[in-house]
Amino acid sequence: MPLIYKICPRALWRDAERLGRFTGAPVDVADGFIHFSTAAQVAETAARHFAGQDDLLLVAVEGDRLGEALRYEASRGGDLFPHLYGDLPLSAVVSVEEMPLGQNGRHSFPEGIPPQ
Repeated sequence: MPLIYKICPRALWRDAERLGRFTGAPVDVADGFIHFSTAAQVAETAARHFAGQDDLLLVAVEGDRLGEALRYEASRGGDLFPHLYGDLPLSAVVSVEEMPLGQNGRHSFPEGIPPQ
């Protein structure tokens, strides 16, 4: 399974590192699952839900490590988005990278993630 991505405020991710697991952002807790995006979806997710926000991290996760708690469900425009029903164990995380804002006000992504 390819990598899936979570956009996360730095402070919230630092809390997860202290806990040893990520329990979700407030929107995740309210919805009952942790929202993720595929590589093809993450730029639009950033533009729609994190526009202009600074100090964000892009967390890459190996979906295979999440077992049956990870489900792909229809969301925005009928696209299937990865949703995790449970906490994210840090053992499934393969990288955490900064998402700086460019001069155009859009986030920069690591190589291999489609540009906005």
